Amino acid sequence: MIAGGALITVNDAILKWLSGSYPVGEVMFVRGVFVSIPIVFLVWRAGGIRSLIIFSWRGHLLRAGLVVCGTFMFINGLILLPLADAIAITFTGPIFVTALAPLLLDERVGWRRWGAVLVGFCGVLIMVRPTGEAAQWAALLPLGASLTGALRDIVTRRLAFRERSVALLFYTTLAVVLAGLSTLPMGWQPIGAGDLGLFVLTGILIGSAHFLMIEAFRYAEATVVSPFKYFNLVIAVVLGFLVWGQFPDAWTIGGAAFVIAGGLYILRREAA
Repeated sequence: MIAGGALITVNDAILKWLSGSYPVGEVMFVRGVFVSIPIVFLVWRAGGIRSLIIFSWRGHLLRAGLVVCGTFMFINGLILLPLADAIAITFTGPIFVTALAPLLLDERVGWRRWGAVLVGFCGVLIMVRPTGEAAQWAALLPLGASLTGALRDIVTRRLAFRERSVALLFYTTLAVVLAGLSTLPMGWQPIGAGDLGLFVLTGILIGSAHFLMIEAFRYAEATVVSPFKYFNLVIAVVLGFLVWGQFPDAWTIGGAAFVIAGGLYILRREAA
């Protein structure tokens, strides 16, 4: 889990670097093309075209739309915020899932987990600090990406009973590629050879990261390995300092501590 999280964080750092030179839509398209290469291989291994048969077009369209919106917001958040800040805010994912579960999944959430949700959102307010000139309104972008990610996970739970995982992955990636391509008329930049190598690397990193995390869940319970995702913040702080000379301030560190504490408590209650 630590290795997979490290690869994802390095991928985010590369996206932040590339987004400084290329439009977000172009980044989404090119990255999506290279990510789709291993997905096509998975489709072939799963039985070819037959593995792409779906039963709920509406569900797939909803999931794809959420991923497209989340990807767009997260990449823009990477542009405007330090790497560690953007990643810290995305840790609100489990908190959003818990808060939405009673409404969308008919799951019961006790007062202890509601307390953890409240603690997590207090952490968000600390990081965003919406007062006066100090407000980091750019923080709403990764926060929005985290919310759409939570909604995506809830939709995935509903679809997973009938839809194949490879089909969900294929159509969602296709949607990201097409959404990025639709921005071509807005003006793209020619891609240099070095940057093309970085785009290829992002595809390799994402594929490798998901493989490692799947293996982590294969050999241990989710409640055991999931907390190690928070180690991503340490890696993001190191990369942000080495590459951009950025270091999270006390507000970000304090808010992240609240968010992580809330997330860990939710994991603990789910394991009980």
